[in-house]
Amino acid sequence: MIHHEKYLDINARPEDIWAVLGRFMHIDEFAPQVTSVDALTSGADGVGSKRRCHFENGTSLVEEVTSWDANQGYSVQLSDMAAMPLNEAYATVAISPLADNRSRVTWSMDYRMKYGPLGWLMGQTLMKIMMGRVLAENLSALAEKVQSNPDAQPQTA
Repeated sequence: MIHHEKYLDINARPEDIWAVLGRFMHIDEFAPQVTSVDALTSGADGVGSKRRCHFENGTSLVEEVTSWDANQGYSVQLSDMAAMPLNEAYATVAISPLADNRSRVTWSMDYRMKYGPLGWLMGQTLMKIMMGRVLAENLSALAEKVQSNPDAQPQTA
């Protein structure tokens, strides 16, 4: 497996970030390349929830929640990703509290490439560059969404 991750420190409490991130079926509200989401399950979001994300380039993939910890993050397994050169892939978003009502959000991807040694080389170079850009864009857009969400602002006494 190839592992790649990015993190961003956000001026918000974990619960404020979770107010946006925990709306699993609505990642299209902040992720720049996700144009729409189809909910493939109903009920409360959590382990077993599935969504199909549609992207700007016309492709899509399915994400199924494999772990879910409110105010801390979640992990998903990706599938139905024929347009990508991946045999398997997993993503995790983790929220860690910092001092002064700040949080660190870490978004990581673990993936196994198709095409043997050539695929592995492509995964270490081109795919890491692409994944790094996507993860950084998602984190930046998440921070912007959280900081513009009036329901996700620290309460004052």
